[in-house]
Amino acid sequence: MEQAEQNRNMRGRVRSVNVSKRKGTRKTPCASPIAVIEHQGVAGDAHAGDWHRQVSLLAWESIEKARAMDLDVAEGDFAENVTTEGIDLLSLPLGTQVRIGDDVLLELSQIGKVCHTKCAIYHLAGDCIFPREGIFFVALSDGQIKEGDAVEVVSLGDGTCSYTPPEALEELRAAQG
Repeated sequence: MEQAEQNRNMRGRVRSVNVSKRKGTRKTPCASPIAVIEHQGVAGDAHAGDWHRQVSLLAWESIEKARAMDLDVAEGDFAENVTTEGIDLLSLPLGTQVRIGDDVLLELSQIGKVCHTKCAIYHLAGDCIFPREGIFFVALSDGQIKEGDAVEVVSLGDGTCSYTPPEALEELRAAQG
């Protein structure tokens, strides 16, 4: 891949910011910016806390694939905090640092997840792509994220993240067979 094309895939924009009060439910798109708190995640979101899955991202391109399968879904429906557009999230290795807007720095801590039960999203949408295509980050700085903000890879990771517990990686490996 040419360097110019590779760089283009390392930049995108925020299509939507989304928050929910409960886990396992669709998130509601927010017209105003969302606050990100260092080492906690999105203020007021059910997934915020002292763990490795503080902020979730999903590409609009993944949602479009679900829509092409006749699923009636939109931004936030897969419980992602940030819906991106134009950046190849699935090509990023663990440890990659991403800047969103002016202030928010995130580190990629998990790719995909294991769903132990079929959540409300699965039952409402008929499928949940997030376990396959959603990615999770630890918040390294405070700031705000809003629709239209730039999303840019600051540094590519080496496939490891010091914030990710070994048991989370093992669970993902086992699920992928």
